[in-house]
Amino acid sequence: MIISKTPFRISFFGGGSDYPDWYLENGGRVLSTTINKYLYISLKELPKFFPHSYRISYSRIECVNKISEIKHVAVREVLKRYLNKNKCEINCISDLPARSGIGSSSTFSVGLLNAVYNFQGKKISKKNLYKKAIHLERNILNENVGSQDQVAAAVGGLNSIEFNKNGKIHIRKINCKRSRVIEFQNKLLLFYTGKQRKASSIAKEHINTIKKKTVNMSYFSDLALEAEKIFLSNKNLDILGELLHESWEKKKKISTKISSSKIDEYYHIAKKSGALGGKILGAGGGGFLLIFCNEKKKNIIKKNLNFLENIDFSLETGGSRIINL
Repeated sequence: MIISKTPFRISFFGGGSDYPDWYLENGGRVLSTTINKYLYISLKELPKFFPHSYRISYSRIECVNKISEIKHVAVREVLKRYLNKNKCEINCISDLPARSGIGSSSTFSVGLLNAVYNFQGKKISKKNLYKKAIHLERNILNENVGSQDQVAAAVGGLNSIEFNKNGKIHIRKINCKRSRVIEFQNKLLLFYTGKQRKASSIAKEHINTIKKKTVNMSYFSDLALEAEKIFLSNKNLDILGELLHESWEKKKKISTKISSSKIDEYYHIAKKSGALGGKILGAGGGGFLLIFCNEKKKNIIKKNLNFLENIDFSLETGGSRIINL
């Protein structure tokens, strides 16, 4: 049995500038991290005595005889292109809910590709892993996605990811003192709003504004660069909270779907309780609310937002990997 373990990500700055519609003309940059919440995909050979050839278990269970009969689009297309064995079983287990802004669809793509390659005794580099995942989502599944989530899930860690006009992706690890990373981590809170949403429609509207040149994503990619410099300096990390607030206020103006009256209410409570900044993760509209605050304010913010699920997490550096039982 092969099991891939792939982390979810939190994107802090630059989201939106990772859409090819933008960065192939202007360049882009994001600053993000992966966290110790994972998607596990197991893949094993199915014994011959089973009446079906493929068993796929996720939020539903599929038992079919042909790959073309698989309803899970990503699984079907990956197996069609990359699997050279006939019978197999795939199981998916997640630490966090899908459609919640933590890059779950790309985490799934990366984890599935990693599992399929290793199932056949093949090695795949992290670079090829995220490149194949980007190709899968954008060119095969025709999803309205950017390119940051696949990179984060494959590589892992706290990174500045630069998207060049020539299509190349450059990853810079934030190489600051471990104590500074821990200090940063201790300023973060993550709450689940309870609302799942499909990011594609929000992303489509975002992409359309880029094509019509009604939004300038350079502001957001510049913030990512500024945040990187703050990490690598001796400046007070609280500045990052202020930048998050500034970025969130600007981002809400891109589309009416990014926030909502409920999300605005949650954020207002957090700010009134001492938060320096925050944002809804991913395309917006629901999912997870990230809050940045002074460590001394964490308990009061958690108390005042106790009707939301608080998620304990830490930053991780491993990216997608294969684990052995």
